[in-house]
Amino acid sequence: FAFLSGAVAIGVGFGAQNIINNFISGWILMWERPIRIGDFLEVDGARGSVETINTRSTRIRRIDGVHMLIPNSKLLENTVVNWTLIDNLTRTSVRVGVAYGSDCKLVARLIEQATQQQEDILTEPKPVVIFDDFGDNALMFETFFWVNATKERDLRVIRSQVRFTIDELFAEHDIVIAFPQCDVHLDGTLQLVKPSRNS
Repeated sequence: FAFLSGAVAIGVGFGAQNIINNFISGWILMWERPIRIGDFLEVDGARGSVETINTRSTRIRRIDGVHMLIPNSKLLENTVVNWTLIDNLTRTSVRVGVAYGSDCKLVARLIEQATQQQEDILTEPKPVVIFDDFGDNALMFETFFWVNATKERDLRVIRSQVRFTIDELFAEHDIVIAFPQCDVHLDGTLQLVKPSRNS
């Protein structure tokens, strides 16, 4: 009985410690305001906007609409990216794959041109285009650029505009956007037999 009572006491102690820790963290968040309502955060790879900051937890609405309740102590003890701590500038990106044999330098110039034609994309910091990888079915490129927006809907619209422009520029310069394909290699001799009329 004494052992059971001790185990229960330890469990209650740890539970109370977590509650107190989150409570104190909540007051720190509300007093120092490193995170504010409306900020756009990245926590453990998930991005979203802060909707409420309570004494024990913070509610974040992810970009897919799902709500997350995060203990306040986690926001103070772990690395959190606050994209809007100083301003509303957000970096986003667009990836595109082109067919093997394409002029890679021309592809990079056209992608850069596509970003330059968007009024919502900032000129400083300057957009960057990188040759990302030799993919299984495509030469992969990615462009990174900054915008003055934090809402996912606005970011999706801007990325869509960039993709439309890339598609138009590629079509004008006969650049083929790659798609998954499969090459079959046969070893030996392949003999074709013409069927007889009686078969």
